[in-house]
Amino acid sequence: MKRVLKRAGLGLLLLLAAVAGPILYVETMCRGEAITQEQAQFITDPEQHRPEARTYMVYPEWHIVYAYEGYAEALSSGHPHDFPYLSAITGFWSATCGLSEQADQLGAAGFNSKATIYTIGASFTLEMLLKAAYEETIGRVFSALAPTPQDKVEADMAADYATFLQQVPWYKYDFPSWSEKLWAADPVAVRGWERRIALGLEWGAKTQYAKLIARAAEGMGADALTMQIAVKNLSENIADVTVLETSQDVTIAQTPRYRIFTRIAREIAQEGGQFLEIAGNDDILLSYLGATPPQITSTAKIISTTNRVGFDAQNRYLIAVKTPDLAPLLQSLTPQDGQLEHIYDY
Repeated sequence: MKRVLKRAGLGLLLLLAAVAGPILYVETMCRGEAITQEQAQFITDPEQHRPEARTYMVYPEWHIVYAYEGYAEALSSGHPHDFPYLSAITGFWSATCGLSEQADQLGAAGFNSKATIYTIGASFTLEMLLKAAYEETIGRVFSALAPTPQDKVEADMAADYATFLQQVPWYKYDFPSWSEKLWAADPVAVRGWERRIALGLEWGAKTQYAKLIARAAEGMGADALTMQIAVKNLSENIADVTVLETSQDVTIAQTPRYRIFTRIAREIAQEGGQFLEIAGNDDILLSYLGATPPQITSTAKIISTTNRVGFDAQNRYLIAVKTPDLAPLLQSLTPQDGQLEHIYDY
């Protein structure tokens, strides 16, 4: 019994180190020096300004979204153990390190922002480690059996979850309904029962954890769903953009945030518009997918390169660019070489 307890304690310490170690590394080793920033010239209402460092600090949340996207891709043609869990973890923390250094140049990201990143990073790391530990061992053995309806439910849920996360926080996802579908499907064989139990426990745990996070989020208040942009030569053909005022050829408009904004920004660039400020800021981050780095403008720079986990032969390049150079950069990114993935608003 002492030997078992000793091994369990050692395993717990290793797990704690795996979760806490990256946080300590980022907090102590991934620091940058603040530089002087210009004041907003067009969006002058302070209530419409968002901390400029947040364009970098929102990416880690999206990394988790992309990991689930990759997991859904892996399940579409293979098994859960085909997904590179450890690469997903290392990609999260390596990108967070580079982004933290960049964010420090624009001013403090704020305690709440850092605390959120470390919380979701620790949760994501723990989830991926536990999932890898199971799927690479017991799960791998059962996956050799014939697929069952439960495998189809898991694949459908993964694809639906990845889409859901594009615009809505994960803790609002309806895990209970998918648990019901999991148990409603005929298990057919032993593999079906194994998926019922393994996924039932996982989704049940996420349901309870989501309730805790939802309560914490309520205490912090809801995040803004829109923001203001200043654009030169804004076309009238852009959907979901509300014009607030126009002076000469500069327009102040309101747009949705999150995934929709990436589509809006691309269309503005295609129609000949030039971004001057976004949420009162002149720096912004975007991600690009491709086998090789894109050709970028002089003010842009690649600050992180990671594998696009779950997808073959693709990298994700995180590119920092000055807001006035965003439209020319978007125009230069040709689909033959790769694709724009996302523009990270504030």
